[in-house]
Amino acid sequence: MAFHDLRHFLCHLAERSELHEIDAPVSAELESTALCQRALREGGPALLMRDAGSVHLLLGNLFGHRRRIEMAMADRPVASLRELGELLASIKEPRWPGRLRDALAQWPELAQLAHVAPRTTMDAAFNEHVLEGDDIDLGRLPIQRCWPEDVGRLITFGLVITRGTRQPRQNVAIYRQQVIGRDRVIMRWLPHRGGALDYASWQDTHPGRPFPVLVAIGADPATLLAAVAPVPDTLSEYEFAGLLRASRTRIWYSELTGLDAPAGAEILLEGFIHPGDTALEGPFGDHTGYYNAQDRFPVMTIKRMRIRAGAIYHGSYMGRSPFDEPSVLSMALNEVFVPILRKVFPEIVDFYLPPEACSYRVAVISIRKQYAGHARRVMMGVWSYLRQFTYTKFVIVTDEDIDVRDWAQVIWAVSTRVDPARDSMLVERTPIDYLDFASPVAGLGSKLGLDATRKWKGESDREWGRPIAADPGVEKRVDALWEQICRTRSDASTDTAPAWAKRPAAFRRH
Repeated sequence: MAFHDLRHFLCHLAERSELHEIDAPVSAELESTALCQRALREGGPALLMRDAGSVHLLLGNLFGHRRRIEMAMADRPVASLRELGELLASIKEPRWPGRLRDALAQWPELAQLAHVAPRTTMDAAFNEHVLEGDDIDLGRLPIQRCWPEDVGRLITFGLVITRGTRQPRQNVAIYRQQVIGRDRVIMRWLPHRGGALDYASWQDTHPGRPFPVLVAIGADPATLLAAVAPVPDTLSEYEFAGLLRASRTRIWYSELTGLDAPAGAEILLEGFIHPGDTALEGPFGDHTGYYNAQDRFPVMTIKRMRIRAGAIYHGSYMGRSPFDEPSVLSMALNEVFVPILRKVFPEIVDFYLPPEACSYRVAVISIRKQYAGHARRVMMGVWSYLRQFTYTKFVIVTDEDIDVRDWAQVIWAVSTRVDPARDSMLVERTPIDYLDFASPVAGLGSKLGLDATRKWKGESDREWGRPIAADPGVEKRVDALWEQICRTRSDASTDTAPAWAKRPAAFRRH
């Protein structure tokens, strides 16, 4: 089932008891965050709050469980994202078939690309009300203040659409936006992110000209997922959303900005970032579990606000990982990274970003080791190949016998296969997330790689120990015995004493 707007998806969730409507008042000031976090921790449904201090409904916890992520992908399991990762890897490094037979063999892959190109529509639901000038007022919306020491209200799930001057694709991403006026928001994007790179290229090419920006709130679920996926720079998120839903994305052209918006969005903000217009952002509670440091970021001035009648405002929150929506999304989208990395490093068996480590600060990788120093090559490759891993501080590389998603196995490998001096690789003065208070300088710090593989000749002069392994024949015999034990236990009556516990008649007292 292809969902082209948010409401269609919410109806689908309601039919499956994955959406709960709340009539009682819930304040967008702190209360909505606390309620959504409780729902996420308990594995609960998405929440639609009818009375959040606004005429508009507030939607929260939409992607707080992987069930709803799978529903957004037409009930495909999260594991199927690995197949899309294979396709993205092919798109990142396209191959031209040399023979007709090769072309036919690739047809299933190429057929999926028929769903890529977005389709422009002349109208969109958000055109029901168009506000300009003094009529623009973000105070109409139930924009949240999430944590007690947050400096103000924050747009948390708005899709930010930009386009630079170095490539034709449009970038769609999620950046938090602090509200500082009825028509002004601070656009907090980090320097390595797509929106910031688009803005920098625009400034280089068109110095002095305002930078056009769109913000879509309440978009269809596939476009929301695409906005947080590791999409190659050559591909637009609208194209990837088409792959996710197996149906072309419907977009609407903004004449004011020259950009395209998802036609099914509930709210659309059209505006510009003027040269030199910046403001001090924060502090806000972040996924690190801390309030972030303040810094200056560009300010977007909204020139036009388009809003659907009875629009649903989609919000979220960031909190200490893994108890927030970004952590749940990151765990699902982790599957996309594996094929993309394998394209360049086929020796990689699995790749995992633990959500407890903010979903990007620690990476654990298992490889089929082939030579001395192999683990270090993989470390350096991960740090340099994809922009998403620029801020990954720790990379742990294990052999293929370790399940990198099982922390007990990873710790065992670190404790038995790592010599701290020999097997650690320290890289200093590299880019680090400015939110990382552990770094000595904001935005600049170090990285650590740990080689938790068995050591080859040249890496160690000692004979490596042989790991304990059970005998396969004995294991097969024990499996059969254990099944028999379980079956006997389930059939036995609890009030019947076992035969060995009954005393022989000769020992009974008369």
